[in-house]
Amino acid sequence: MPQSPQRLVLASASPRRLDLLRQIGLEPDLVDAAEVDESPLKDETPRQLAGRLAADKAASVHARHADVHVLAADTVVALGRRVLPKAEAACEVEACLRLLSGRAHRVLTGLCAIAPGGRRARRLVESRVHFKRLTDADIAAYLAAGEGEGKAGGYAIQGRAGAFVTALQGSYSGVVGLPLYEAASLLTGLGYRRP
Repeated sequence: MPQSPQRLVLASASPRRLDLLRQIGLEPDLVDAAEVDESPLKDETPRQLAGRLAADKAASVHARHADVHVLAADTVVALGRRVLPKAEAACEVEACLRLLSGRAHRVLTGLCAIAPGGRRARRLVESRVHFKRLTDADIAAYLAAGEGEGKAGGYAIQGRAGAFVTALQGSYSGVVGLPLYEAASLLTGLGYRRP
């Protein structure tokens, strides 16, 4: 007897996460972004923040779509215990770039998948990214391109900021916003079968 097709909801409005899923042949049936407060809690580490936000987003969307598989992610850029903001304006992008210049930082992506029936699985993927020392001209050109706004830490590694990266240890797709191996593994472990 044939099994009924499974459905997948991506709990994110990020076009990068959708593109990454499509890259490995996964096309969500629905994209339904969760609205959760992303403010860090008192004494919350960057690792805890990324994990909690992914779990909160997945739970919020699963409450609306209990009969499908839900996948959520959240990416945090951190210097030590300091969480860099999702830069909303050029001045925030510039501040982030000046902090990251010539240093290594961590990109933490929390993942949470929930299956129909409520079983859930979580992962946290940590990558280390090293930036070259940025000149004023590097920063000015990046600001002029307008690409860092709306991005965690004020940059997008898959764009012009790729030229700033001298080394990366970890998951490139995780730095973009969705570690593909781990996302696929979570879904498979919860019984999701690719169409």
